[in-house]
Amino acid sequence: MALKLLSKLRNQNLQITRNRNHHRLVDAARFFSEQPVSNLSTPDDSKFIIKNKQQTTTSSLKQHELAKFAAISDTWWDSEGPFKPLHNMNPTRLAFIRSTLCRHFSKDPNCARPFEGLKIVDVGCGGGILSEPLARMGATVTGVDAVEKNINVARLHADLDPETSTIEYCCTTAEKLVEEQRKFDAVIALEVIEHVAAPAEFCKSLAALAYPGGATVISTINRSMRAYATAIVAAEYLLNWLPKGTHQWSSFLTPEELVLILQRASINVKEMAGFVYSPLTGRWSLSDDISVNFIAYGTKDGQ
Repeated sequence: MALKLLSKLRNQNLQITRNRNHHRLVDAARFFSEQPVSNLSTPDDSKFIIKNKQQTTTSSLKQHELAKFAAISDTWWDSEGPFKPLHNMNPTRLAFIRSTLCRHFSKDPNCARPFEGLKIVDVGCGGGILSEPLARMGATVTGVDAVEKNINVARLHADLDPETSTIEYCCTTAEKLVEEQRKFDAVIALEVIEHVAAPAEFCKSLAALAYPGGATVISTINRSMRAYATAIVAAEYLLNWLPKGTHQWSSFLTPEELVLILQRASINVKEMAGFVYSPLTGRWSLSDDISVNFIAYGTKDGQ
């Protein structure tokens, strides 16, 4: 499956190279010409307005997805609970973010606080398991989530450490931040886009939040049969890593679709890598295998 996908990417004029950290990079500057893409958005009947907020902005999140995560919000910092896969994956996600953002902003990846001076927004921050290490690396972090329980958990946990107590947590959406004309050096949305109703509109909001020349990092799950077997059947029903019904296979995006909708939102994907899990070590690592979990880094036009 991975070889077939990589062959397909090559046929679409994508150059695949290996960086100094030995994971594959995808140069997406010459990806798809304008063409219709199916399954990139859904009707508006799943849009919602955040409860108790005086606003007219609708979010691209689905209401039943919010309820799903609200039900397990108290377990965000339980490394053996429903979010165990994210806790295990976090060091690998951060390694990719550290590498790409340091290169993009000419920062030293070997220093303790390489993100000093950068404003970063963590969209769909949940309980803050990504926001906190970003803050410890020196970034000025804003964490946003549409589930109020998630934000409450994130605030309580961040306040336990002076280094993370400066994080600005908001129960809001990317769309609302755009209305408020907020801007950031880097926009990060990990494991979020597969839960939204309109991925194309969501990516437009992410692009609007970035300064011209800013960076965007998105991770998600490929809509492949292998992903169905591992991320849904195995993870949710056999191994019980995730609550049943956490993911819907039809809501996943292929790497080609993600690159295209980002390109149409004025974000040019520069690098892409896969995450692979080793049952022997229980650890995740970066790989050229993007057939299941993958992460993409892009830059906004205007630099």
